[in-house]
Amino acid sequence: MKVILGTKIGMTQIIGSDGVVTPITVIQAGPCTVTQVKTVDSDGYNAVQVVYGQGKNLSKALTGHLEKAVKGICPKEIREFRTDEVEAIKVGDQMTVADFALGDKVEASATSKGKGFAGTVKRHNFTTARHTHGGKGDIRKVGSIGSMYPQKIFKGKRMPGRMGSDKVTVKNLVVAYIDLENNLLGLKGAVPGPKRGLVTVEANVAGGNK
Repeated sequence: MKVILGTKIGMTQIIGSDGVVTPITVIQAGPCTVTQVKTVDSDGYNAVQVVYGQGKNLSKALTGHLEKAVKGICPKEIREFRTDEVEAIKVGDQMTVADFALGDKVEASATSKGKGFAGTVKRHNFTTARHTHGGKGDIRKVGSIGSMYPQKIFKGKRMPGRMGSDKVTVKNLVVAYIDLENNLLGLKGAVPGPKRGLVTVEANVAGGNK
């Protein structure tokens, strides 16, 4: 099971021994500690629960739940991952960047940047109305949104609304840089989300982007 939580630092470049420049996104990844192993017998499904980072104000319920694995530590994030490899994992195990190797294909998931309320030109790449010959100046208006029949707006109509703050997953990213001493992971290309945002890096399950 290759999965780790991390914090996005930003983008930079690395130069290979052959002189090729590669753009990478640097992630402060792990270490993540396993706090619970769920099985079909005990919970109805197989999964592993891990914690990451340093937070504050942990509730008493979570304090008791995490006492066995990370006593006295208040984690920032608690996540659960489905896996069938629960037999090889036990409470207290740590997941680090050492679990990955150069050339591994992974998928990165994060919450994209929130852009607030946006119109159709920005949100859906609509074209603007003409600027002359009776355009009236309101060039960014939506325009007609339906006909007289059936006297309603169909679901899914592209309209102004909240833009961003969605979960985005990019697959087939290649691990191009690993720093074991500083827990840094470099992925070739861009990773969704803002700087200092939480990123989940997991071994590729299937190809393609979404």
